[in-house]
This record gives sequence, structure tokens and C-alpha cells, in this order.
Amino acid sequence: MNDDQILDLYWARSEEAVARTAERYGTYCRTIARNILDSQEDEEECVNDAYLRAWNAIPPERPENLGAFLGRITRNLALDRYRRAAAEKRSADRSALVLEELKDCIPAGTEAARLDDGLALREALDAFLASLSPRIRVIFLRRYWYFFSTKEIAAAYGMSEGSVKMTLLRTRRKLKQYLEKEGISL
Repeated sequence: MNDDQILDLYWARSEEAVARTAERYGTYCRTIARNILDSQEDEEECVNDAYLRAWNAIPPERPENLGAFLGRITRNLALDRYRRAAAEKRSADRSALVLEELKDCIPAGTEAARLDDGLALREALDAFLASLSPRIRVIFLRRYWYFFSTKEIAAAYGMSEGSVKMTLLRTRRKLKQYLEKEGISL
């Protein structure tokens, strides 16, 4: 079943929409959640919550790319769950490490500042990513969007882990320079 057919099921408010979504995007959503969260139980809850959010958002929304829509929902839910757990445990894990790597590139600031600068930052990030070669862009996104480990990325691209780390370091430096050039304060 393709995305348009699945979206039609959502618009018809058919419960089959969730089952078809799980068939088509379940593995994708679980991978996103798994790379951020430590627990299979949390992963499954996060994915189920993503399906519920999709159910509540469609209609009125009709996403152009259902996979990206679900991926964004899953990632945001997993990060929220991670932050709650980290606040309780104060533990260091893969997600903390990945977010720590980006702290010098992405502005933190106050909540109000983040809301004001959010659109400008998103546009700048999109432009920066578009300027990268496809290979570097995918490596960067696998690390900082999907939270893959450097070891997993190295294996996927036939690179050494050190080479992946150096590629990510150089790309983060370029991102910082790009954002500064665009007037986005760090």
C-alpha cells in the first residue's frame, strides 16, 4: 500500500490506517527510537505514541512525505522521552554524547530566543545540508538526526571509525562557520 492510500485511510478515519502505517514504516520508526532510547519498551511506546500523534494530526494535515512526517514525530517523541529519563537518571549514553557534539554548533539560548530564531536556524541548516556532498550529508544526518554510532556509520560506508569522526568534526566546524556567517549567534 502506498502513502496516498494510507493517507486516504486516515482521512476516512479507518483504523486500518494505523496497521498499514505500522507495516510500511514500523521498522523505520523503531530504528529512530532505538538509536535515541535505551529500552525496547520505551522504543515501542514511543512508536505507538507516534502512530497516535499521526492519527490525531491527519486530518487536517496531509503530509507530502508520510515517512518524513512519521520520522519527525518519532524522533521528537524519543528525544522528549530521553530528556525526561536523563533528567531523572542524569546518565550519559549515546544520545547525550551526540547532543554534546553539537553544543558548539547549534545555539542554545532561552526558550524565547529559540522560538524567535527557530525558523532562521531551520532555513540555515537546510541550506547548509544542501551545500554538502551527498555522502557527507548522509553521514552527518545519520549521526545527528538518526543518532547512529560512529561505528555503525563506518561499517555502512566502509570507512574507519576515525575517518568518520574526522568527517563529522570537520562538518561541525563548517556548520559553526556557516551559522556565524548567516548571523545566527551561538
